Amino acid sequence: MNGNYAGGYGITGGTPEEIELSPDEKRGLRRAVSGIVSRTESYLPDGYVVGSELTYGSDGPEATVAVRPPAGHPVSAGFQPDAEDIEAGLDDADRDEVAKGLAASAAAQVMFAMGDDPVPVAR
Repeated sequence: MNGNYAGGYGITGGTPEEIELSPDEKRGLRRAVSGIVSRTESYLPDGYVVGSELTYGSDGPEATVAVRPPAGHPVSAGFQPDAEDIEAGLDDADRDEVAKGLAASAAAQVMFAMGDDPVPVAR
């Protein structure tokens, strides 16, 4: 297991010119990513570090949310929302799916690192 959660998020084709974000869209995307971070943190006990990054690559905006568990390898979920997702806002169900997947993957990393006698590592 490489520790990465692919999630169910759509990947966009297109060029950066097609996905030029307005200031409001940028703020909305930042809020959505921040919401994924908060939801992920809510599923995990203390000791896990959750963070995010929003960048603009050659194919438009790219968001990454990552978790560093107290033991084991870090896990991350990255996605490139398409123009429709940015315009409509990121769906709550999609945000929750990514958060749950990241939390589960991070908890699994701790269990794998602990060996045969794991302790509960997530809520």
